[in-house]
Amino acid sequence: MHHQATEFPTYRGAMEYFCLGCGARFPINELHYTCPECGGVFLLKDTTFDSLKERSGQEWRDLLDARAMAKSPALRGIFRYYELMAPVADQEDIVYLGEGQTPIVSFSPTMKDELNGQTGGFKNDGQNPSASFKDRGMACAFSFLNYLCRTQDIDEILAVCASTGDTSAAAALYASYTGSRIKSAVILPQGKVTPQQLAQPLGSGAQVLEVPGVFDDCMKVVEYLADNYRVALLNSKNAWRILGQESYAFEVAQWYDWDMDGKCVFVPIGNAGNVTAIMAGFLKLHRLGIISGLPRIFGVQSHHADPVYRYYSVEDATERHYEPVKVQASVAQAAMIGNPVSFPRVKHFAERFEAIGGKRAFQVIQVTEQEIMDSMLQANRNGHIACTQGGECLAGLKRARQLGLIDTEETAILDATAHMLKFIGFQDMYFSNTFPEEYGVSPETAMANAPRLAIDASEKTALSEKEYTAKAAANVVSMLGLKAK
Repeated sequence: MHHQATEFPTYRGAMEYFCLGCGARFPINELHYTCPECGGVFLLKDTTFDSLKERSGQEWRDLLDARAMAKSPALRGIFRYYELMAPVADQEDIVYLGEGQTPIVSFSPTMKDELNGQTGGFKNDGQNPSASFKDRGMACAFSFLNYLCRTQDIDEILAVCASTGDTSAAAALYASYTGSRIKSAVILPQGKVTPQQLAQPLGSGAQVLEVPGVFDDCMKVVEYLADNYRVALLNSKNAWRILGQESYAFEVAQWYDWDMDGKCVFVPIGNAGNVTAIMAGFLKLHRLGIISGLPRIFGVQSHHADPVYRYYSVEDATERHYEPVKVQASVAQAAMIGNPVSFPRVKHFAERFEAIGGKRAFQVIQVTEQEIMDSMLQANRNGHIACTQGGECLAGLKRARQLGLIDTEETAILDATAHMLKFIGFQDMYFSNTFPEEYGVSPETAMANAPRLAIDASEKTALSEKEYTAKAAANVVSMLGLKAK
């Protein structure tokens, strides 16, 4: 088994695009984003997937665990799960920048106390190369682009995306690594991206174009480009990107030794690509017998952008009606999307989740902007590195607890989609009480933190070096309440 694990897989799937709208199928020898027949969104299906059942669930678990020790770059990242992902690429096609295998960090002791004993932790996807979960999808999408360029003899292709930051950072990084054959351009909502997030695509050499408005406006532009020009769209309409994000589910299952009993996974919904991918990934593992049961999935949305919550808040499924919403300003920028492109995928996989795990298998929680910010700061004051989306998940957990939807004994896995440093501007606004009114965030003064001056700069020249050091130290002792040895 160990020898098998260190070799690149020989299995090649028969992949095709499958339209969720009309059921049409298309070959993968060209780029498709929406169905040419009806405009619906695609899933990617491996028509020979069931042949993988020739291995037992235990054999798969052994193989995937053995691959965890593989030294080959092609098998070190998300393609450790090659047969379950995009099993058409050859080893030479695979792009690996260190993505995947991010840790689940258990709640610190004080955090657990503050959550009344709740078991769980954050899966820190901000520890991916460009500091967000989007690297999972980009590793798969760019590996497929390499495969496509090689097999279809394509000399050059432009990769384009709309983004509030994380997608553009990941796309630009992977494009710059891939080389001259794949260029990247990103379209951002003017003034809606943090300086830290804007710096990333600029630093990777991407062409950055701004459009006044919000993410949805940028998305309309790139959709028009993808429909009318030869470009590789890298948003979550790209089914290859969603496929790469399934690796999150595989890693969660493997982290807990393939035992999903009592596990609850909290995911910010945003454009609904990640929650889609995570459900799809767990369903694949279940189909192959790698896991015997499904975890419960909790999607979380801000009350400033909550179309999926509104849909599922209607108890009777026959009475539900999906409508886009007009978004308001949100600190969870990646979630500030009023018309998630992957909603049809969410509905598709939620129905399958509920068919296996019952009505409680998939639920959507609504939280406030205030709760998101307070929760992000609470997490990070307790040793975590949660972004605002991670704060959204923690707020979702607390809300689920209030509603009696989760027990203390269950394990809550919270998706921190990006590194907190990307959202440091919101922390600054919280500490300085400078949030614009439209966010609806009123900081708790007790949570504010700012540096304090230990000694005035004028004393640097007025005192001798020895006197200055002694006085500065004395002031520090007073400020910190230190006791002598």
